[in-house]
Amino acid sequence: MLYYLFQLLQDSGVPGARLMDYLTFRSGAAFVLAMLLAIFAGAAVIRRLQLMQVGEIIRDLDLEGQQAKKGTPTMGGIIIILSIVLPCLLVGNLANPYMILMLVATLWLGTIGFLDDYKKLTRHNKDGIRGKYKIFGQVGIALIVAGTMYLNPNMVIVQNHEVIDSSTQRVEQVIYDEDEEVKSPETTIPFVKNNNFNYSWFTGWMGSHAETGGWVVFFIFVMFFVTATSNGANLNDGLDGLCAGLSAVAGVALAIMAYLGGNLIYSAYLNIMYVPASGELVVYMAAFIGALVGFLWYNANPAQVFMGDTGSLTLGGIIAVFAILIHKELLLPILVALFYIEDLSVVLQVAYFKRTGGKRIFKMSPLHHHFQKPGDGRWPALIQWPRMAIPEAKIVTRFWIIGIILAVVTFVTLKIR
Repeated sequence: MLYYLFQLLQDSGVPGARLMDYLTFRSGAAFVLAMLLAIFAGAAVIRRLQLMQVGEIIRDLDLEGQQAKKGTPTMGGIIIILSIVLPCLLVGNLANPYMILMLVATLWLGTIGFLDDYKKLTRHNKDGIRGKYKIFGQVGIALIVAGTMYLNPNMVIVQNHEVIDSSTQRVEQVIYDEDEEVKSPETTIPFVKNNNFNYSWFTGWMGSHAETGGWVVFFIFVMFFVTATSNGANLNDGLDGLCAGLSAVAGVALAIMAYLGGNLIYSAYLNIMYVPASGELVVYMAAFIGALVGFLWYNANPAQVFMGDTGSLTLGGIIAVFAILIHKELLLPILVALFYIEDLSVVLQVAYFKRTGGKRIFKMSPLHHHFQKPGDGRWPALIQWPRMAIPEAKIVTRFWIIGIILAVVTFVTLKIR
């Protein structure tokens, strides 16, 4: 709204009215607004949740400090969602299809998480809405995102072409022909010569229909990444500040990627595809990061509020949808590897438990809880390391450090070919 107001003020010659034309200014404003909103409005939301007695339901898992968390307000994801959406409405370009899709995805996933939390609280147990309904909801937003990317004529890419010196066989420059804007199921991958991968590679056997088949494969990948990342963040949300911190780290990396991919000069330097108009997503991600920083004000150990499924399902889905929109979804297994490892730890634990009639691989799953248990034999499992239980705050900090390393590695891989 402020974006359009400043557009009108430009015609009146008001000094400073052109500030909203600068992506960096609007991104900075979105970050600050989101952070302040999360801190100040967050306090009011927490008080309201306390009055409503919306407390976390804690199962006795014999974890250090677990019972002290009983009654801590949950559904704090409302704070995050409001702190993302409102700054984007104020300083974002709401005519941009990328911004619109991100806002729709945020509210859609937030609604799924809210319904899950609400059902848990009304039933006074940990059983929310059925898993299949959550999957249906996640697949639904994945199809909306993929379908819009396929149908919207303004959501295109500009392919990068290398000019190679015949004598040295080195890349002299990267050329983009703006007349060659194409709609293609193409994405960025690491470790290959030009970093581009077209999903139609899987359907080359279809001949003239290979491109259409590539879009079908793209839809399948989108559904996988949205559900896997959303559920991975949900499983990761088990320690104070863990999911919020890791999501913020991933958000910083994705914001940089969006800025680079939406800028013709930087795209050429990295030799990655140029995605016109995707730079607006930096404003959204700045609000995302600001909201998480503000939320950590209350969610850091010892937490005054938990995000609940309202927050965790939304955060993972946002990260996945954002990566898909900037054509970087195949970098997610590196960037948010910890979310997928949490997914995998639960799948392996359950499968092994059923197959062996009660034996375990980890002392406890999801994986972060494994480190809270001592490896002294009291918790029978194949993996007994570490022998000493690790304090919660140290586990969270170490996971954050790993998340930062993974973010750096994600960027490094773009230049390793």
